[in-house]
Amino acid sequence: MADFANLDFVTPQLAVGGDLSSFDDALAGQQFEEVVELGITHIVDVRLEWSDLDTFAERAPDIGYLHHGMDDAGQAVPAEWFEQAVSWIEAAFAQQPDAVVLTHCHMGINRGPSLGFAVLLAQGWDPVEAIAAIRAARPQANVWYAADALDWHHARTGVDAGTAAAQHRALAAWRDQNSLDVVRVIREQRARGY
Repeated sequence: MADFANLDFVTPQLAVGGDLSSFDDALAGQQFEEVVELGITHIVDVRLEWSDLDTFAERAPDIGYLHHGMDDAGQAVPAEWFEQAVSWIEAAFAQQPDAVVLTHCHMGINRGPSLGFAVLLAQGWDPVEAIAAIRAARPQANVWYAADALDWHHARTGVDAGTAAAQHRALAAWRDQNSLDVVRVIREQRARGY
C-alpha cells in the first residue's frame, strides 16, 4: 500500500494511479521515492499533457518507461492505442516475469485505470471481475474507457458476437450499479494535491 504515491495495487504485479504531484515538490519527491521502494519496474504514462520520462530516466534508469499519451475528453479510444501499450507490458512480463507495472494518468481516474483494465483482460480476467477489482483497489477509478478496451480485447481474441454483446451488457450493468460522481472525485483528488 502506498503512503505518498498516487497509486493502488490491483494485483501484486499491476498498479494503477495518477502522477507525481505537480503542486508540491516535497510530496512529489516522496512519491517518486515510494514508487521506487514499492518495486515498480515498468511505468506506462498515458498522459498527453505531461511526461515524467526525464525524471525517471535520470533518477531511476532501471525502471522501464513508456510515454503513451492520450487525451481524456471522453473520446472513443482506438484499438491500436490499447494494443501498443498492452504489447509493451506483455513484453515486459515476458522478459522479467516478476515485473511490477504501473499504468498512470494525471489523477488516476480514467486513462491509467482503463489501461490497467485492458491489461487484466489480456491476462484472461472476466470484464466485470476486472473492473470490480480495479474499483476495489482504487475507489476513485471511473475507468471511463473500459468499453473501448473491451472492444479491443474482443477484436484481439476473436470473441464471437454473442459473447461480446453479453460482456458489454454485463459491463454496462456493473457501471450503472456502481456509478461514481466524477466531479466529486476530481474535487477530492485536487484537495489531496493531485
